[in-house]
Amino acid sequence: MENRIALIGIVVENEESIEDVNKILHDAREYVIGRMGIPYREKKICIINVSLDAPEKIISTLGGKLGMLDGVTTNTVYAKKRY
Repeated sequence: MENRIALIGIVVENEESIEDVNKILHDAREYVIGRMGIPYREKKICIINVSLDAPEKIISTLGGKLGMLDGVTTNTVYAKKRY
């Protein structure tokens, strides 16, 4: 199965879900190209961007797991070209 390059944008509004987010991302570490977390203290949220190089099924599953967490919203963007 060929890999896709993708970006998952994550907004964490429930501080109690941050530990679960980090565990899920840690479990997928072999596919993570890079990660950037931005705490937006004024709004009491955290914005995380994760770049991935993985099979589409892995990316989709990862986004789904994250999006099911309480107070966590995700959106995934795929590169048009397949690698």
